[in-house]
Parts: sequence; C-alpha cells; structure tokens
Amino acid sequence: MYNIVGKRGWYFLFSALIILPGLISLIIPPGGWLSGDSGLRPGIDFTSGSVLDITFERPVSQGQVQARMEALGHPEALIQRTGSRSVLVRTKVLAEAVGSGKSERQLIEDDLTKNVAPVLAVNFDSTSPIVAQETVRNAAIALAAASVFILLYIWYAFRRVPKAYRYGISAILTLIHDTLLVLGVFSILGRVLNMEVNSMFIVGILTVAGYSVNDTIVIFDRIRENVIRYPDRALESTVNLSIVETVGRSINTSFTTLTVLLAMLLIGGSSIRELLLVVAIGVLVGTYSSIFIASQFVVIWERGEIGRIFRRGRRAAPATG
Repeated sequence: MYNIVGKRGWYFLFSALIILPGLISLIIPPGGWLSGDSGLRPGIDFTSGSVLDITFERPVSQGQVQARMEALGHPEALIQRTGSRSVLVRTKVLAEAVGSGKSERQLIEDDLTKNVAPVLAVNFDSTSPIVAQETVRNAAIALAAASVFILLYIWYAFRRVPKAYRYGISAILTLIHDTLLVLGVFSILGRVLNMEVNSMFIVGILTVAGYSVNDTIVIFDRIRENVIRYPDRALESTVNLSIVETVGRSINTSFTTLTVLLAMLLIGGSSIRELLLVVAIGVLVGTYSSIFIASQFVVIWERGEIGRIFRRGRRAAPATG
C-alpha cells in the first residue's frame, strides 16, 4: 500500500511554493504601495463605473478611441482592444439623460461614430458605488457564513470520532488553502493578462469552497468509518488507508468535471469565462488538497508536529541571540 501520509512534509512544501508567489502578488498592489489598490484587478462590480464593449464597422486603433475619450472629458478611461474592430472602454459612472438631453453613453457613441468609425453595436454595463460596496460586503459575509456552517456540520457529523472538532478545523484550513491559491492565481493573471474579477468570480469562489469541502468530507467520512472499524490502529495508518481507498473516486470525479468545464470554456461566452476558469482551477486545487492536505492536518495535529515546530523555533531564537 502506498505510504501517502508519510510524505506529508513534501505536500506542505509544494503548497507553500505554489501559494507564496500568489500571496506576494496579492500583498503588493499593481500600482505600488502608495496606490491604495488591492493585489487583484477588480471589475466594476467592486469598484463602480461603466463599461462599454464597442464594435466598429472597420478596424480602429486604441489610440484613436483614447483620444476621443479624453476630448469628451474622460481622461481616466481605460481602453483595451478585444479585436481588430472592437474595444472595451472602462470609465467612471456615466451620467444618465436629463430631460430631452442625451446620456453620456449616447454622446460617446455619437462622437466615436463621427470621429473614429461607425459604431455597429455597444454592450453597456454600469455599477454604482453603493452597489459595489454591498457586493464586496455580501461576498465576505457569504464566505464567512459558509465556513462557520461547514465547521459546525463536520463537528456534528463526526461526533462519534475522538476529537471531532479537529476534522472541522482541518476542513476550514484546507478551504483557506484553496481560496488563497485561487486568489493568488487570479492576482497574477490580473497583472499578466489584465484579467478582472467581478461578481461571477465570487460565485466561482463559493462554488470552489463547496467542491473542496465536498471532496474533503468524502475522505474524512472514510477515515471516520475506519477509525470505528479499527480502533486500535494508529491514526496515521488509518488515514493512509482511507486516502488509498478514496483517491480513485476523487480523481475520476475531478476528471469528468474538468472535461465539462473545458468544453464550456471553449464554446461558452466571455460573460462566464471568469466563473468557468475559477471553478476549473478550484477543481484541480480541491482534488489535490483533499487528498494531500486536508487529512494531513489531522495527522500532524494528532502527532503534535505543529507544537514541535514552534518549540524548535523558540529554542533557535535564544541560541542565535
């Protein structure tokens, strides 16, 4: 039988090497320490503003659109080409029409048609500052509430197992591990590919949380069965047996899920691209963490390895001093 648990130190080292670049990217804002920005590149769902996805009749340059936006009083506008004839314009919240006058959106369309190229289509989206603040707050509350319910559920479900609370806390630690990894990946993608996070990203994070915990509970449930079935066996051996018995199911489930997600990424629209990408990354991370991280937390807690690490650190400090 494979000794998966015996190599737990390598799994934690591997996770640290993957998470560390993402954490650095999250800590250092894109505009520098004084910019006040976060490490992620937020979309208008979080920052407020307006986005116009404009398609022209003929190819246009980014500089042409930028020049017209500045002439219209929007020097803050961010222009991104999405094709030879299309651009994405992100700016502050555009004013609505007052009385018989035109809205700012219509003024921009008319000006671009006159001075750049005829506009064929415009997809418009706008979010107010109040809605953006509520989105951020509700996302944080939803993730915190999900974590609390997960902890309580696992604690209750594993009440017949000694020190059942450890399983609940280990599941939450694994959830934090998965969330940090996904956030780090998107922070790096935001810097490299200008990928923004929006409300669909939050849906994806919550989906990842559910998938990760579901996969973790499958292994924890097998550990519970084996602990009751073999009460005299060492926990490390029981955990290893449980992982070996369930690893095939976890990998097969993840493979079929990724196949569907890949198909949707290839044929789906751009509006759900972030959601599908978050879930795809989360499936990979959740499968890895449920097998190699979650149950290892239970083992190192049972063996007191965390305490030994801190005690070594305290002994090393006076020695170096």
